[in-house]
Amino acid sequence: MTFVVAHRGYAGIAPENTLLALHAGVAAGADWIEFDVRTTADGVPVVIHDRLLGRTVPGAGPVAEVRFDDLRSRDAGGWFAPVFAGVRVPTLAEVLDLLAAAPGPQVLLEIKPPATGDEVKAILAQLTERGLVRRTVLQSFADPVLHAAAELLPELRRGVLREGLDADPAAVVRAHGAVFYNPSLADVVGDPSVVPAVAAAGAAVMPWTVNEPAGWAAALGLGVGGIITDRPAELRGWLAARG
Repeated sequence: MTFVVAHRGYAGIAPENTLLALHAGVAAGADWIEFDVRTTADGVPVVIHDRLLGRTVPGAGPVAEVRFDDLRSRDAGGWFAPVFAGVRVPTLAEVLDLLAAAPGPQVLLEIKPPATGDEVKAILAQLTERGLVRRTVLQSFADPVLHAAAELLPELRRGVLREGLDADPAAVVRAHGAVFYNPSLADVVGDPSVVPAVAAAGAAVMPWTVNEPAGWAAALGLGVGGIITDRPAELRGWLAARG
């Protein structure tokens, strides 16, 4: 079975990382719902991808330097399409409440760097409060985030995100006790040996972000464990059509 991973929710049809997109990812039948977490200047974990304001939310400067009330007042949907104007950046609490009420998919939570130990601790506390630890894999590009999570909540599964392959991906998986090793599809195509090497270390490869059938076919042919996509319903249908 190849997992369908809804990237930032169903980001192909709704503004990424919003409650609308995340709900749509659940409705699309994704196996995993992926989203990104950052922390505001006043310590509120929120679901937003970019370090800087400007692309999905008006403004300039780092999200980490903006207070939550200010961030919440800004439009997070109009950039995608006028019909979504007025959609807001959700808190992590709101997203976890949505997913806790949707028992089907598992949770792929990415903590974006930089994140302090206290910020990681606060994020993990919200998972624990909602009984979502066993349904969640925490992933990050930042090794310090993964180390902090392992110390704070060792039973929480972890995933390694990468831009470019490590010299020894299997060793990295073992060092982190990771269940996923997730580079780009281009990196996996460039060195297909990463898939069996990581599998031998007890983890699966789920490449990002693959939105077209040609890429899905390439990923499937390489034996990946899952595909991270902005188009989960289309990928689900494509997989079903293959039988």
